[in-house]
Amino acid sequence: MPFEVFDKRMAPLAKAPSVTIQKRGIFSINRTAHKLINDAETIELLYDKEAQIIALRPSNEPHAYAIRPQSARDTGQMILSATAFTQYYDIDTSVSRRYKPYEQDGMLCIDLAGPSAEVRGNRAKQEGSDDDEP
Repeated sequence: MPFEVFDKRMAPLAKAPSVTIQKRGIFSINRTAHKLINDAETIELLYDKEAQIIALRPSNEPHAYAIRPQSARDTGQMILSATAFTQYYDIDTSVSRRYKPYEQDGMLCIDLAGPSAEVRGNRAKQEGSDDDEP
């Protein structure tokens, strides 16, 4: 029997919540994490500098950030553009990192000091470039 090449896209996505903070300050939120904040369409960003925790809180305030689908296909991935936020609080976005968020008091919390994994996109692997995940 010949060898078969494994492509991670063949494996079903994990059911665990995850948020990836990409190099340019873009947050990629999976379906499970988005459900933790009741599929909110707009959120406020909060930051606890001392604990290094980011919180996404559903909000209809005028200053709220919009969360949008990553693509027209229903992949469940949502995108939040938070470049100004990450720059203001000097949050390291030199590499894309994936975190396991948790829900607290109706907010989706990301512990920047907690466990995370570096994420490299397919284009960066193919060409050795610095592009983020798709």
